[in-house]
Amino acid sequence: MALERIHKILARSGCASRRKSEMFILQGRVTVNGRIVTLPGSKADPRTDAICLDGKPVPSATRRVVLMLNKPRGVVTTMHDPQGRSTVADLVAHLPRRLFPVGRLDEDSEGLLIMTDDGDLSMRIQHPRHGVLKTYEVLVHGLKGTEQLDRLTQGILLEHGVAKAIEVKLLRQSPREAWISVRIAEGKKRQVRRMCAEVGLHVIRLKRVAIGGLKLGSLRPGAFRALKPDEIRRLLRA
Repeated sequence: MALERIHKILARSGCASRRKSEMFILQGRVTVNGRIVTLPGSKADPRTDAICLDGKPVPSATRRVVLMLNKPRGVVTTMHDPQGRSTVADLVAHLPRRLFPVGRLDEDSEGLLIMTDDGDLSMRIQHPRHGVLKTYEVLVHGLKGTEQLDRLTQGILLEHGVAKAIEVKLLRQSPREAWISVRIAEGKKRQVRRMCAEVGLHVIRLKRVAIGGLKLGSLRPGAFRALKPDEIRRLLRA
């Protein structure tokens, strides 16, 4: 394997973002084969070199772990919660590698969440410039006509700018409630809930069912599984 920039290796191993990894190097916190590295742009071989951060070996970036998790409602998307609530980290705490969530699902939402130790992959999925599509199935109350759904694709002015869905479909409807599918390329906080509220729809249940071409399928709440190499490639292509 060719030499790689050390800050990229650190990011891919899940230690931190690339920018923060560069700061670690400048601060003299990184060693390669026992020698402190402080020059930006320094390179190493992740297969053969012993790379340490604060004296602790960096997990091999060549053996990344990427899981799909079905986050249940009531579980928070964080590594630690000061209020003592159940977290997604608790669901994978027994695994030997420290994994972190890619993006967020609020406490009341459920569904597909990626957990990984690959900082590079996490950045590629989350960064707005990559526009990775996320699909939600939403149970709403207050649907009176298709005009409300059309407004979601036309754009809704929220506090931090205009947000809009790429696609909205009516899945099924009863006299009191309706299931709709909402696909977005952005990731603003509670975006789907806020957009629905602006058009008079009260969200009863919200479930993320797909990220890019990766679908949640029949995975039960609280369960997880490792992604196959072709699924990871599909995420990267998205």
